[in-house]
Amino acid sequence: MEFSVSDLAVARGGLCVLEGVSFTLAPGAALILRGPNGIGKTTLLRTLAGLQPALAGRIGLPPEAMAYAAHADGLKATLTVTENLRFWAAIYGTGGVEAAITRMNLAALRDRMAANLSAGQKRRLGLARLLVSGRPVWMLDEPTVSLDAASVALFAEVVRGHLAAGGSALMATHIDLGLAEAQVLDLTPFRAKGQGQATARGFDEAFA
Repeated sequence: MEFSVSDLAVARGGLCVLEGVSFTLAPGAALILRGPNGIGKTTLLRTLAGLQPALAGRIGLPPEAMAYAAHADGLKATLTVTENLRFWAAIYGTGGVEAAITRMNLAALRDRMAANLSAGQKRRLGLARLLVSGRPVWMLDEPTVSLDAASVALFAEVVRGHLAAGGSALMATHIDLGLAEAQVLDLTPFRAKGQGQATARGFDEAFA
């Protein structure tokens, strides 16, 4: 599924931070968002994910086509690794729990409650949710936070598998995942002119 964005403007804390953002993401492709801290990478991803309204522009992606992985891992602390993935598979109406456990190297932890996982283990479990989503477009905000080098390599292989199967990925990351398919979109040229002026709509994003 091709994903296109046209002339998008997004706000953080009531201020327009990016405007005129346009790109097309084809099946099998990855796009890396780059730019200095605070430019609006997270804000852009949150807007694309439907968690806040855009100020202007068009997002050509139905919600049911997208899976979003943010800074939070989206885990239920009192459920085990397996139960967490079964919960998400039920939400998405899919299966593939066992495959996700294997691919994210969680087999030895399958019966451990999420509350008792390390930060890196929680991150791997949170990312395993993508594998049971059944969604073709993955939106990832710093997906490798808390991962060690081996887990970063493991996740990169998972992303390559997703792309090879015709999926696509849009991610904000400073880590080189070694994705030969990836293109880079520098958000610096889209920095809003006259930043510091409140938007007319006065939208306040609590989570930048």
